[in-house]
Amino acid sequence: MASASERGEPAAPRGLLQRPRLLIISTVVLLTVAIGALLWWLDARNYESTDDAFIDTHIVRLAPQAAGRVTEVSVSDNELVQAGQSVLTIDSADVAARVAEAKAQQAQASAQADYAAAQITIDQTALQQAEADLAAAKAPADNAASDLARYRRLAALNPLAVSQQQIDQATFTVRQTAAQRDAAARAADSRLATIAAARTQLAAARAAVNAAEAQLDENNVLLGYTHLVAPVAGHVTAKSVALGDYVQPGTQVFAIVPLTVWVTANFKETQLKLMRPGQSVSIKVDACPEDHLRGHVDSIQRGAGQAFGVLPPENATGNYVKVVQRVPVKIVFDEAPRDCVLGPGMSVEPTVRVR
Repeated sequence: MASASERGEPAAPRGLLQRPRLLIISTVVLLTVAIGALLWWLDARNYESTDDAFIDTHIVRLAPQAAGRVTEVSVSDNELVQAGQSVLTIDSADVAARVAEAKAQQAQASAQADYAAAQITIDQTALQQAEADLAAAKAPADNAASDLARYRRLAALNPLAVSQQQIDQATFTVRQTAAQRDAAARAADSRLATIAAARTQLAAARAAVNAAEAQLDENNVLLGYTHLVAPVAGHVTAKSVALGDYVQPGTQVFAIVPLTVWVTANFKETQLKLMRPGQSVSIKVDACPEDHLRGHVDSIQRGAGQAFGVLPPENATGNYVKVVQRVPVKIVFDEAPRDCVLGPGMSVEPTVRVR
């Protein structure tokens, strides 16, 4: 019987079982792919990564606290400044004049307080003299009253023992010494009242001193506001002021990007199951693709980012569609990169080793 080839008919397709070499190659390829996929999965499950990550820091925005004409701008764009370095000076002539006036008022109030204190000392000395005069006047008055009483007793026992002239003279002496004693008492009371008034004047003068000192302190603070200094070390950005500009309190003129930066990575909430602070992170920065930066997880925010928005969603209204939320994770560099310029908003791709 002739074969299919001899009859001119096409040969029946041969299966893999009839091609052992192809079967072996296919099996090896499938096993290689399966083993590679398994190894890739075993390694990939140890990491969590995201491309929703950016360089972050606390940008310091500088604004003057005093109004005036800018007389000096001490820094330029992107310049590195140190903490406490002067960056801006505002015309301080008006404030300096107020400081001088406040110093004069303080000196005047202090002089009045010193005068009141000295007056109290003088009045106290005069009071001591008045009290001594009162004591000196009281003794003759008491003696004259005793003499008059004795004369009257003698006259009652023996009218001839004491003349009327003696009684009249004793009465006059009593009245005279009593008047002198009362005058001395009034003088002492007057000195007491003068001392009380002087003490009131001293209290008022001291209050005026305190008020003048407070005014001086306030003007000194305002004088200090005419010199704007950098509160932290960093680079000057968003400079929007020039020499001669008139600035108002609260108007931003500079921004300073501190030297310390970190990564804020927005991971999906499903990626946080095994993520913990302290885990190592490999960081790829788009601006420096050749640099291999390392860091670690510093903290994980308590709450998804959408909960802290200006207008947080109200899921209790209308239809609800579940969306996987993202949670900010703070990643700190283990060592600051030397040749890579990093700034807020720059894109990075962190990979966290979670196992």
